[in-house]
Amino acid sequence: MAVYALGDLQPDIAPDAWVHPDAVVIGNVTLGPGVSVWPTAVLRGDYGRIEVGEMSNIQDGTIIHCTDSEPTLIGEHCIVGHNAHIEGATIGNGALISSGSIVLNSSVIGESAVVAAGCLIPPRFELPARRMAMGAPAKIREGYEVDPAMLEGNTQKYHDNAMRYRAELRRLD
Repeated sequence: MAVYALGDLQPDIAPDAWVHPDAVVIGNVTLGPGVSVWPTAVLRGDYGRIEVGEMSNIQDGTIIHCTDSEPTLIGEHCIVGHNAHIEGATIGNGALISSGSIVLNSSVIGESAVVAAGCLIPPRFELPARRMAMGAPAKIREGYEVDPAMLEGNTQKYHDNAMRYRAELRRLD
């Protein structure tokens, strides 16, 4: 895996977290137990810190960054879909950041909330717990409450797949 220190900034990766060999983790990044980071994801903790909580998955092509005053904090059991971009935001436990979405600085995504595919969460946006944001720029979907049960099992599925990759992945030249 491509894990780099940057000066004194060094990633802290739980022993049972899994980072794909083609993902990049740099600097002040903490990956909790059971976290999985998939191909071509980049977590760059150069200006500030990035924390990914237990059993969360960071899927293919995702970019996670931060600023010196705005860390990126991703809770436990979160799903960060393919090609998402998160910068300087806080993501609550059990949230889904769907494929192709962008979550920008000082935004807060509540527990078990959903950011729909392709959504643009502008700076300082607050998405309450169990709500859904859609569109570019984002609007909260009125009259809809997320059932956390619809997201259950996804993080375990990704963890199980990461353990399969840890045991079976081999490069063919």
